Amino acid sequence: MRLRHWHEDDLEVFFDIYSRWEVMRWLGPQPRRALRDREEARARMARWHERERGLPDPFGLWAIVPDADADIATGLDRPVGTVLLLPLHDANGPTDEVEVGWHLHPDHQGRGYATRAARLLLDRMPPGVLALTDPDNHASQAVARRLGMRDEGLTDRWFGLTARQFRA
Repeated sequence: MRLRHWHEDDLEVFFDIYSRWEVMRWLGPQPRRALRDREEARARMARWHERERGLPDPFGLWAIVPDADADIATGLDRPVGTVLLLPLHDANGPTDEVEVGWHLHPDHQGRGYATRAARLLLDRMPPGVLALTDPDNHASQAVARRLGMRDEGLTDRWFGLTARQFRA
C-alpha cells in the first residue's frame, strides 16, 4: 500500500467515493450530504489542497492506493479512500491535538485498508493522536480499536458535533 496526495486526475474516483451517502453519512457537521456533481468534487478537492498547504509530512489528506490497485509499469493507480492526519481546531482556535481519520469506498471496506493506512501515519507520530468517530459509526470505532486506540468516550469539543473520541 502507498499513500499519496489526491490530484486532479483522481476526480472521477474522488467523486465516486464522496458522492455516496454510505460514506458521507459519517463525515462532517450536520446536515451531512453527499457531493452532487463533479464541480462540487473539484471544489472540495481544491479546499483539501488548500488545507494541506504548508503542513509538513506526514500531515495531510492522503489517497490510499493498495498495491493490488496500482500498476507501477504504467504509472496508473486508483485510490480506494482517504486517510488523514491533521491538526485539530476547536471553538477557541488551533490546539495541540492531532486527528487521524479514514474514509473508504464501500467496495473496499472490510479489507484492512483503513487500519493499515492509519498505522502508516501513526507510526510517524508521537502518542496522543485522536480519532473522532460518529457515535453510531461502529466500523470506524473498530478500526480505532484495532489500532490500539483507547476509547475516551463522547465529546462535543470538535466540529460542533458529538463524537466518540479515541486516543493513540
